[in-house]
Amino acid sequence: MPVIDIHPHIVSPDTKRYPLAPLGGTQSAWSSERPTTYEMLLKEMDAADVDRAAIVHSSTAYGYDNSYIADAVAAVPSRFTGVYSIDVLAPDAVKTFDYWRARGCSGMRLFTTGSTLPTQSTWFAEPRTYPFWEHAATRNIPVCMQMKMQAIPLLRGIMDRFPKLTIVLDHLCRAPVADGPPYAEAADLFALAKYERLYLKVTPINISPKDWGKGAPETFFGKLIDAFGAARIGWGSNFPNSVGTLCEILDAARAAFSFAKGSDQDWVFGKTAQVLYPSLAGA
Repeated sequence: MPVIDIHPHIVSPDTKRYPLAPLGGTQSAWSSERPTTYEMLLKEMDAADVDRAAIVHSSTAYGYDNSYIADAVAAVPSRFTGVYSIDVLAPDAVKTFDYWRARGCSGMRLFTTGSTLPTQSTWFAEPRTYPFWEHAATRNIPVCMQMKMQAIPLLRGIMDRFPKLTIVLDHLCRAPVADGPPYAEAADLFALAKYERLYLKVTPINISPKDWGKGAPETFFGKLIDAFGAARIGWGSNFPNSVGTLCEILDAARAAFSFAKGSDQDWVFGKTAQVLYPSLAGA
């Protein structure tokens, strides 16, 4: 089973061709300190035996300009697809959506909070966003949500309104794990299992939290598999945001899921990605 990464980033050092315009007005430290071209990403993928990748747009570098990721996908379509980001509040959001779809976009991402935008935004649930959500559902384009657990009630409202929508939760909403089994502090995350079109993205933020406390990978990720099924869980490297080589990041993730049966690991490290992004399924 090929390994597929559904959460690497790329940033070009060529700021003339690809001008910086970070959301919130402040560029993220990682994108400034570790700009990584798509060629560099390919070398890392080859070294780690990662077959393909769904590159996630770097909002904290480029805002809503997806030009660099689009150029990367066009340059290496056999290895890459793109998860882009647009202003879903804009009146022309659907038109913009289709423009980027024509340039290699097979997924969308809403950056509602993050290192440079620490406050959880609520705009993604405003009625002005409904045309975007309807279009994403109709086109069967998965939407990644960069958000905190406190926004789960708003997300439930969106999923209830648009039941055909496919959602991918970046970094598991940073669900807490230190309380240990039965992970009551992450109850809102586990309650989302009833939404059959909701998927989970596990990254180094979850693999190596600041403190596992009473938790452990086998009990927490085991409960995720029991609740959602491995077929709704996918691995993303968060490279180069997360420190380390892609090989080191993948090794840590494999160790964290070493308790799981082989067929479940196949889903987490490749097959789920192929369901979300069929162009990564290959020949």
